[in-house]
Amino acid sequence: MRHSLLSLAIAATLLGGCSMIPDYQRPEAPVATNWPEGEAYSQGAAQVDTAAAELDWREFFHDPALRQVVELALANNRDLRVAALNVEAYRSLYRIQRADLFPSVSADGGATRQRLPGSLSSSGEATTSGQYSATLGVNAWELDFFGRLRSLSQEALEQYFATEQARRSTQISLVAAVATAYLDWQADQALLQLTRDTLKTYEESYALTQRSFDVGVADALSLSQARTAVESAQVSLAQYSRLVAQDRNALIQLLGTGLPENLPRGMHLDDDLLAEVPAGLPSDLLQRRPDVLQAEHQLKAANANIGAARAAFFPSVSLTANAGSLSDELSGLFDAGSGSWLFQPSISLPIFNAGRLKANLEYSELQKDIQVANYEKAIQVAFQEVADGLAARTTYQQQLDAQRALVKTTEEYYGFAERRYRTGVDSYLTLLDAQRQLFSARQQLIGDRLNQLASEVNLYKALGGGWKEQGDGSPDA
Repeated sequence: MRHSLLSLAIAATLLGGCSMIPDYQRPEAPVATNWPEGEAYSQGAAQVDTAAAELDWREFFHDPALRQVVELALANNRDLRVAALNVEAYRSLYRIQRADLFPSVSADGGATRQRLPGSLSSSGEATTSGQYSATLGVNAWELDFFGRLRSLSQEALEQYFATEQARRSTQISLVAAVATAYLDWQADQALLQLTRDTLKTYEESYALTQRSFDVGVADALSLSQARTAVESAQVSLAQYSRLVAQDRNALIQLLGTGLPENLPRGMHLDDDLLAEVPAGLPSDLLQRRPDVLQAEHQLKAANANIGAARAAFFPSVSLTANAGSLSDELSGLFDAGSGSWLFQPSISLPIFNAGRLKANLEYSELQKDIQVANYEKAIQVAFQEVADGLAARTTYQQQLDAQRALVKTTEEYYGFAERRYRTGVDSYLTLLDAQRQLFSARQQLIGDRLNQLASEVNLYKALGGGWKEQGDGSPDA
């Protein structure tokens, strides 16, 4: 028996390198080798070499309050927690699948007592017999001569890697979502304060117009216009009060916990809130973007599954073997001469299965084609998101500069209109028009600044930033 087991072990070792997994070839990226160029793009964006993924989110966000809320979200957000648990689940599935490559050794013991009546006994008298056993051995261990089990193990490993990349993608999305929600909250607070200041100005103008009307200087139309401006600002005040409260609730939901009482004072919206995001080259996305890496691991898993489907066409060899002791008395179970052994190899060769194996192989190959398309689409989406972000970077800066100039001009217009109204040169309608234009221009400036900051956050996310690698990601860790 020892010679037989040794021979099979040597044969399994020699054939262990046999694999029917197709050679993996990464599909060519279906995008251009450089970022788009044109009026909407800054010069030299494609020549930046530093990878955005290497810029930690703590370095990207300058606002201490924003850094603290991101830290809270990473510790408490439930979506991220589920993603991490999914990684652990797929790690366990991989270990289960890999265990099939090795024999399962078990120790077994058993006892049987049986009484036969005289009518069934060869001696014509009732007999009682017994059998006791104790064995150690391997049961139905499949010898993976054609790589079926190794292909399934490789598939499970790639699925684990894909799930790990999904967790990274979830974290990056969470960091971006928290930053965007925080910036929305800050912008609406700025708009709320602007509305309060504007309402105070409108109320002062209304009070002055009311006094002028009482003494017969101002007419009823001017008084009505002044009251309309106050009521319009009160509408905006209620609107922004609601938005600030809802922004806070949205931020808390992302955090998975309440806002701390000791949250640092946030920076002003016009301050240097974010670091410069390096663009890099389009090819860098293949190594940076976790959704692209996830799609590639799923493609590799489908490729490995083809190997398992191919191996199913070949014979399956299994081995059952054990050694131990048998006795008709429990007291003599381990006596000399009670030793026993069993050596039972088996082979199963598929002959007719109504095309099931062929259909299974075709299905595996189609699944690989689907994953190729998914991988290419992931690259195209990534390229579009980065290109959009680069266009937004240049154009939003131009828009902000123009809007700041507009605000400055509108402030001058308002100053002229107010002086002319006080001296009786112009009507209140001119002053009211200047007030409304100034309020609208300042609102637009806050909105443009918010959009510019949000576009930088989205570009950081699109380039694979927001992830800090921890550990080696080994499924055996």
